[in-house]
Amino acid sequence: MIRRAYAAAALVLAATACGGGGGGSAGTIEYWLWDAAQQPGYQKCADAFQRQNPGLRINISQYGWDDYWSKLTAGFIADTAPDVFTDHLSKFPQFVDLRVLRPLDDLAATRDLRDSDYQQGLAALWKGQDGKRYGAPKDWDTIAMFYSTAAVRAAGIDPAQLQNLTWNPRDGGTFEKTIARLTIDQNGVRGDEPGFDKTKVKTYGLAADGSGGSSWGQTQWSAFTGSAGWQATDKNPWGTHFNLDQPVLQETLNWYFGLARKGYMADFAAIGGNTPIGPDKQIQAGDAAMGLNGSWTIAAFTKLTDASGKKLDIGLAPTPIGPTGKRASMFNGLADSVTTFSKQPEDAAKWVKFLSGEECQNIIGQSGVVFPARPRGTELAIQYNKSERNLDVSPFTNQVKDGTTFLFPVTSNAADITALTRPNLDAVYIGSAPASSLTGLNDQLNALFQVVG
Repeated sequence: MIRRAYAAAALVLAATACGGGGGGSAGTIEYWLWDAAQQPGYQKCADAFQRQNPGLRINISQYGWDDYWSKLTAGFIADTAPDVFTDHLSKFPQFVDLRVLRPLDDLAATRDLRDSDYQQGLAALWKGQDGKRYGAPKDWDTIAMFYSTAAVRAAGIDPAQLQNLTWNPRDGGTFEKTIARLTIDQNGVRGDEPGFDKTKVKTYGLAADGSGGSSWGQTQWSAFTGSAGWQATDKNPWGTHFNLDQPVLQETLNWYFGLARKGYMADFAAIGGNTPIGPDKQIQAGDAAMGLNGSWTIAAFTKLTDASGKKLDIGLAPTPIGPTGKRASMFNGLADSVTTFSKQPEDAAKWVKFLSGEECQNIIGQSGVVFPARPRGTELAIQYNKSERNLDVSPFTNQVKDGTTFLFPVTSNAADITALTRPNLDAVYIGSAPASSLTGLNDQLNALFQVVG
C-alpha cells in the first residue's frame, strides 16, 4: 500500500515538473464539480463573477462522482487538470501529500480568507500540517433521518416519536423498536410481530448505504459511534493513531450490522454490494421506510415520486440519542482548491475567493440544494426549504446549533487507509468477520504512520 502511494506521488510530481500545461486557456478558468444539482447555482455564480471580471470566463464541467475522481487523477498525471475543482475531505489529504494543490495563502486573492467567516471549525479542516490553507469552504453537511410519512402512518407510529428516539448496543432502544415496526415481510407481518420472516422481507425499516469503509461510516454508522463517544483518531485533523480496536466501536458495529441479520436492514448483496442503491431510491421503491443520509441529499429526497408519478411525502427526524445521552452527527464540508497545474493561479484564486464569498454563498443558499459555509447563506437555505418545500430542516441544522457534531477524520495516507478499511468493513457487514477483526485493521492503519510518518 505504501509503495503504491509513493508510486502515485512520483507520477503526479513528474507531471507537475513538466511545466504546468493543465487548466484553462488564458482568460478561461476551468472549474470542475460532481453534483449536477449544484451546477445551476454555480453557473449563476459564474455569471455574476464574469460581469465583475470582464476579462475572465468560467467554464464549468460536471461529472458523476466516480468519473469525477478518476478523471481528476488522470488529469494530475497527464497534466490536464482543471484550474479549480470541488474538493472533498476524504480526498484532500492525499492531494496535499502529492503536492497537487496550491496553498491559498500564497495567492493574493485568497491570502486574507478568515476562519471566522464560516461555520465554526469548518475552515480549519482545509489546512495542511504545514498550517497552510488548501481549500476555501463552500458548504457543510450533517446527517439526519429521512422517512416516508405514509410508511410511518401505516405502522401506527406518531411522527413526533421519531424526534426523540434512543439507541444502545444491547437492545437497540426505541430506535430498533421503531425500525422493527416499520419492517414488513412478504406476508405482511411486521418485524415486531410473531411469525415475522426475516428471510423474505418486502420493506426494511432502515435503508442501507453500504459498509461505510470509504467514508468513516458517514451516512451509515457514524451517528451511532459518535453518540456512543467514539472518535476515529487520537486528534483531528491530522491524527496518527487509530481507535478501531476500542470496544465501544466494535460493540456498536456488531449491533448496527446485526440489524441486517435480524431482517430490519437489507444485507450487503441486496443493496448492490460496493455500488449500493441509495437510501432515497430504496424509500422511493418501497424497499425501505426510513434511512440516514446527508443534508446534501435534501433535494433528491424531496423530488421522489411513486410509480404513478405522485410526489412522495418525506419527513425528517434527527439522529437517535445514544449512550452518552446526546445525539451526534459527522460534520463535513466541501471546499474549492486551486491546482498546481493552473497556468493562471492568481485568476483562479479570484474565482475561489468569489465562490467562498458572501454573494455566491447567498446565491447557493437561495437554491436550497446545500447549506453554504457562511451563516447567512445557511439561513437562506433554511428559508428556501421552509417556503418552497414545506420542510423543516432543523434535524440537520440543530446538530450545529446544539454542538453535537464531530469532524470528518482528516489524516495523511488517505488512499491507503481507504484501501485497507473498505474490505474489512465490507466483511463485517457481510457477516464473514466479526467487528473484533477490526483490531487487526487498526494495527495496519497505525503501521502506516510508523513507516511513513
